[in-house]
Amino acid sequence: MSRLPVELFLALRYLRPKRTFVSVITLVSVLGVLLGVAVLIVVISVMTGFDKQLQEGLLRFDSHMKVLARDPTTDEGQLLANYRDVIRRLRDHPEVTGAAPSFLGKVMLETQPAQGSSQLDAPFFRGIEPEFESSVSGLLGELVAGKPDFEGRTLIVGVNLARALKLRVDDRVAVYSPQALRRMKDSKGGEIIPGDDYRVAGIFDAGMYEYNVNFVLTSLENAQELYGLDQQVHAVLVRLKDPLSVGRVRWELQELLGPNFRISTWMDEHSDILTALQVEKNMMFYILFFIMIVAAFGIMNSQITFVVQKTREIGMLKALGTSRASIVALFLIQSAIVGALGVGLGLGAGLLALAYRNEFLDFMNRMTGLELFPASTYQFTRLPAVIDAGDITLICGSALVICVLAGVIPAWTAARLRPVQALRNE
Repeated sequence: MSRLPVELFLALRYLRPKRTFVSVITLVSVLGVLLGVAVLIVVISVMTGFDKQLQEGLLRFDSHMKVLARDPTTDEGQLLANYRDVIRRLRDHPEVTGAAPSFLGKVMLETQPAQGSSQLDAPFFRGIEPEFESSVSGLLGELVAGKPDFEGRTLIVGVNLARALKLRVDDRVAVYSPQALRRMKDSKGGEIIPGDDYRVAGIFDAGMYEYNVNFVLTSLENAQELYGLDQQVHAVLVRLKDPLSVGRVRWELQELLGPNFRISTWMDEHSDILTALQVEKNMMFYILFFIMIVAAFGIMNSQITFVVQKTREIGMLKALGTSRASIVALFLIQSAIVGALGVGLGLGAGLLALAYRNEFLDFMNRMTGLELFPASTYQFTRLPAVIDAGDITLICGSALVICVLAGVIPAWTAARLRPVQALRNE
């Protein structure tokens, strides 16, 4: 005699593979749950990876917060002159781990190749103080060529910009400020103002295409000289112990600095893309979850067919004294077993697909001859993924609940059968 509960014993017995239509429907239901769970795990993990890698990329190049000067009467931004005093006051806050001055402006950059024609681009010119910069970003540690040499007129360019302009370490470039270009334009005599000569000292890789193609780094002194500013900066960059605490710390620093300063956070500056990514992740979850709902209808269909085929046996069980609760439990256990099998296989398939996602992507690129994941569009060179335990639990748990609920109607229908009617219909 089996020591299993009678409901579990009968559920396992009825689920044994047989060459019947019900077995085919059950198999299709398992495959539907498998597909829904696997696809959801892959998509949500990739979306979470996008979110995390985007944040890491942003914070590798940008600071957690920016302190800017403003006129409290007009609320307009101004250049910051007393930035060293601001840095000293910021570092007194226990949550602040680093502060550094920053200057950012557009320039025109012209290459000076030994042979061939020169090339032009208009990147952002970011002036930094190296001794402070390392406390707010890890960019100076992301060099792929050269070294962080900021002595004299030197530049460090992004790897994609260097590739587009065919620049290498120790190449020379001419840099034109907007003021110089404006003077040449307004000059009636056609005055030619030569660009400042700079040497490429290094090439960095920030891990994001947008930064790698749009930014060049130089010393703060060079940036101030190019723009004709005297010991002024655009902002003071701030790094915190926890980048997610910017909301609370911002108000504390605002009180510390007073109304002559305005503070923006990395979430404020990138709110559009972060919000869009979160909305897209939620919508993908809701849309793909319908795959499991369709699979649940398959489970319901197989259970209803099973009730019709086993009407006589159900009637005999009830005639022998089996309670309604036992009949309901029998069918719910069947639904749970089918759901658990589909969820388990889907979990394994999803994790396997995530483990070999980039290999599969490379294979599809070779087969189609197309770049299915262009870095210029998605900002990343490889497909990111983060397996979050909370997301996996939500996906698997909700799928299992849906599968069990799919058996409620057939279970209730079977429990309401009367023994006499069941045997008479048979």
